[in-house]
Amino acid sequence: MKIELIKEAGLTDGEAKVYLALLKLGTSTAGPIIERSKVANSMIYRILDSLIAKGLVSYITKEKTKQFSAAPPNRIVDYIEERKKHLTEKQEEIKHILPQLIAFAQETEANSVELFEGFKGVQTCWEVQYTKLKKGDEYHSWGVYPNQDERFHLYWQRDHLRRAKLGIKGKILFNQGTDKEILRNRNSYKGCDSRYMPTNIKTPATFATYKDVSLICQLSKPFIVQIVSQDIADSFEAYFQDLWQKTRPFK
Repeated sequence: MKIELIKEAGLTDGEAKVYLALLKLGTSTAGPIIERSKVANSMIYRILDSLIAKGLVSYITKEKTKQFSAAPPNRIVDYIEERKKHLTEKQEEIKHILPQLIAFAQETEANSVELFEGFKGVQTCWEVQYTKLKKGDEYHSWGVYPNQDERFHLYWQRDHLRRAKLGIKGKILFNQGTDKEILRNRNSYKGCDSRYMPTNIKTPATFATYKDVSLICQLSKPFIVQIVSQDIADSFEAYFQDLWQKTRPFK
């Protein structure tokens, strides 16, 4: 049996080993459990106490010695349901205090530089905008490189759906030579105005700015640099506006 499946139910490695050992042993004292599960002597009672608290192990005391038994396997399903309920409750609590947490983060971030790596890292960084931009706000992106992994193209499309639903606008300048279908796709989303760069400069880096945030993104080996500084964001914005004024709407 794959112990990983038991661990995914919310048990630690030691808890999973002890629970499985008890299932095979039936009622047992600590010694045989240690021998079968291969957990350290010093950890066995702590692990058993944790499993008892989770309702997955019970015990009786016979002649001053504790004898332990594993709960029936369907108890694991019940435990998962209890965890789901608990996590849902915690999720609602976090949602309630989320505005305060965001405010704390914005107070402390003042001027900062962060590096996010990998596909998930780029997503995490990009979605910071949804904590800052409100309906009617706008972000600007330029030097957009079309040769991206397909998962990025799919992600941007999902992101545009989210952006449009929230009423956030976007102006995007793609490198010249980008497939027209990509621009048509982006412009099909409400509030998005995609155009070609007014210059034939092509780089593997993409730039973006909104509020006090500036981004430098490279997607072939995904990473993104986030700079939080109003002065730098204003500088990025000045370059973007100069480029934008030299463009024509895409048709």
